[in-house]
Amino acid sequence: MRPFATWLSIIWIPLTGLVGCRPVQHEAAGPEVPTQLPRNARPTHYSISVVPDAANLRFTASEVIDLEVLQPTDSITLNAAALEFQTATLTDKANKSLEARPSVDPDKQTATFKFPSALPIGSYRLAIDYTGTINLHATGLFALDYDSAEGRKRALFTQFEAPDARRFIPCWDEPSYRAPFDLRVTVPAGQDAIGNMPQSSRIQKPDGSSEVAFATTPSMSSYLLFLAVGEFDRITTMVAGTEIGIVAKKGDGEKGRWALEGSAKILPYYNDYFGAPYPLPKLDNVAGPGSSQFFGAMENWGAIFSFESILLNDPAITSEERRQGIFKVAAHEMAHQWFGDLVTMAWWNDLWLNEGFASWMGSKATSVIHPEWDPLLARIGSRESAMNLDSISTTHPIVQNITTVEQISQAFDSITYSKGAAIIVMLEDYVGEDVWRQGVRDYIATYRLKNTVTDNLWNAVEHAAGKPVTAIAHDFTLQPGVPLIRVQAAECIDGTTKVTLQQEEFSRDNPKKTPLSWRVPVIASTLGGAEVRTLVTDGTGGLTVPGCEPLLINSGQTGYYRTLYSSVQLERLKSVYDKLNFADQIGLLADNWGLGLAGYESAATALDLIDRIPAQATDDLWSRATRILEETYDQYEGEPQGQERVARYASEKLNPVLKRLTWAAIPGEKPNDAVLRAELIGALGKFGDAEVVAETNRRYASGDPSAASGPLRATILEVVARQADAATWERLLNQAREEKKPLVRNALYKLLGGVRDTALAERALDLSLTDEPGPTNSSQILSAVSEVHPDLAFYFAVQHREKIESLVDVSSRSRFLPRLALLSADPATIGKVEDYAQHFMTPQSRKPADITISMIRDRIRVRQTRLPDITQWLEAHASLSAPKRD
Repeated sequence: MRPFATWLSIIWIPLTGLVGCRPVQHEAAGPEVPTQLPRNARPTHYSISVVPDAANLRFTASEVIDLEVLQPTDSITLNAAALEFQTATLTDKANKSLEARPSVDPDKQTATFKFPSALPIGSYRLAIDYTGTINLHATGLFALDYDSAEGRKRALFTQFEAPDARRFIPCWDEPSYRAPFDLRVTVPAGQDAIGNMPQSSRIQKPDGSSEVAFATTPSMSSYLLFLAVGEFDRITTMVAGTEIGIVAKKGDGEKGRWALEGSAKILPYYNDYFGAPYPLPKLDNVAGPGSSQFFGAMENWGAIFSFESILLNDPAITSEERRQGIFKVAAHEMAHQWFGDLVTMAWWNDLWLNEGFASWMGSKATSVIHPEWDPLLARIGSRESAMNLDSISTTHPIVQNITTVEQISQAFDSITYSKGAAIIVMLEDYVGEDVWRQGVRDYIATYRLKNTVTDNLWNAVEHAAGKPVTAIAHDFTLQPGVPLIRVQAAECIDGTTKVTLQQEEFSRDNPKKTPLSWRVPVIASTLGGAEVRTLVTDGTGGLTVPGCEPLLINSGQTGYYRTLYSSVQLERLKSVYDKLNFADQIGLLADNWGLGLAGYESAATALDLIDRIPAQATDDLWSRATRILEETYDQYEGEPQGQERVARYASEKLNPVLKRLTWAAIPGEKPNDAVLRAELIGALGKFGDAEVVAETNRRYASGDPSAASGPLRATILEVVARQADAATWERLLNQAREEKKPLVRNALYKLLGGVRDTALAERALDLSLTDEPGPTNSSQILSAVSEVHPDLAFYFAVQHREKIESLVDVSSRSRFLPRLALLSADPATIGKVEDYAQHFMTPQSRKPADITISMIRDRIRVRQTRLPDITQWLEAHASLSAPKRD
């Protein structure tokens, strides 16, 4: 699954309804796989027939489950949520039938089928007739409405990860219960259906509807089942024996052409990398209008689901960044077809085997197919998002002991995705690219159509490498936190540099804690010299590096740790900053920004490095610098003089870069030039840069084509909306009301919430409670307000809690409200979030509130103790750069 980006790249997905687990035996994954169901039976095949009533948001269904009773029992318990049962009949191999009496436990989300007497061990068939609800959010079977030339339309889709297949079918809704699925659906006249497998038959009925049947799936986990019903276009191509398709609402098929072309390049690469051809006859990627607070795309086997905003390429509104993102998300989701679908984690504590690996693999595929995008440099930004969460006391290990759904919710975050990917980067570098690939191939071959735990991967890689890997991997996956490598000494002797290293733990909110210990693979080099590798163990290490030029630790930036230099060593690196390779320039800047905010050194050290960036530096370095300046500006929220100082310096540094790039594409420019251009305009607009704000307003007010379509459209509107007065806000609102394209309409409504003016933000919040924007847009408006006015958004949401919760996916509700306060720096908000958690959250579900509280405390600490360094630096810089008077 690909989550939507959120503040600080922290993703939480709270879920409800599961109870404590108990360990069970499992063939591939070892002796202890958790479960919330009795292990007295298991499914061997599902056959499902469903008739949706989209207009009334209901469906009727019948299901036949072939199952094995593993021990004598008089009942079988399945997962089921929000389903109503009509009949249930059990048939044995002798065709003798027993009526089953269902009883439902809504809290546990189970249905127990009771029989008159105990069933002997053997094979049975359970037939169930039932009805269920079609939701208006991306949970279970859900509806998405959109405008078309013929009027309002409705399409149906499914979203089952993590525990929502049970809202569609009674089933063993846990990853380790794999079984094949047969699915049939009745579709209205003029509509079509998409499933995991190709259609095997289509029978038209007298009323014009059709019953569509799909071929039998391979054995798979329930959360990977998929169904879509609606009026669709489907464009296809054949690659390596697989039909690849992009599915979109009717009329939008060609907008999927870019995604189709990209997928056609990714599939052969994965076939080769994994050493196993894609096993299904087709692979669709299905676009749905709307959005979710939970996810952006989902890796259903053979039928990936993606929201339109991250799958369809519309030249009128798609930026270069979004265009690249379409490819990158497809690469992530397609990696899941092997890592997650063909081989599936046994339980959610190993979720990172899906998400961390797919994040890494997507980046790797992108670097091979589109090296001009520099995706390997972007890995540093992903690593930073993980360290932001991993360096506070509320962090957690990559591999967790998950026993409740509330704990599952804590696993869907940047630790699972970004830290997981960063650890793979480090371990691949440690064992070597070819060895790592062989280990992955062996793992796939061994556990094909099975479930695994993390150690199965480590064992395969270690066997391929012929050297210890598991111990290092355990240090980084079974305990939380970020190592800190302190350079204790670096002395030049006879043309080499002797280095002494000390390992500590990097912490933002508890630097005096007893540090954890890791086995850390360290790479070091002097400027222009050969790399030297060592493994820092037991807290200390040393190495000898060729050359006496300035020393760089974590050369190449493949390690997951912070590096702290002495002031002398750091000054030497500053003096040659423009000579470092691009990855090390970005990594050194990111490291020193993190260290400065945490209090290990002056918070202004990163500004020293930004001041040394040449105008012609790589786009990714300027992008990292721009984000640091934006974060600095935000830290001064409520202090106009401080924000003015940051804005003045940012304009001085960034405007020359924008002038070099210009506002229009230059023939022959690099793709990332377009990405940086938009980022600079957005940042300078946020800072209130007079020239940029005036130009964006001019283009919008005059109807300039760049404000109506093209790659800068979204950026221009974002700046206009942020700085909007009442008249401009009203104009944007009217545009949203009149817009018919879902992609454009949704974006316009969200922009209304990102306004700087408090009174207009309050109007946006009031708008979110009405039916006008639509449920998914309403929650997006709230999120947008919280990025500028976090306290206002959180207080408003608490006051209207029940209404707000009705606008949010079931899977997102308990984390949505606390997250609105994430960017607050108001001490009073800590108490309000705590009060909310005590009243409306359980001890198992309150993790999002705890993280929000930690983040608020950290922002307060930064403002009190770290900003003075930055203020002093900015004042000194302003004095030095001021024009001299005669």
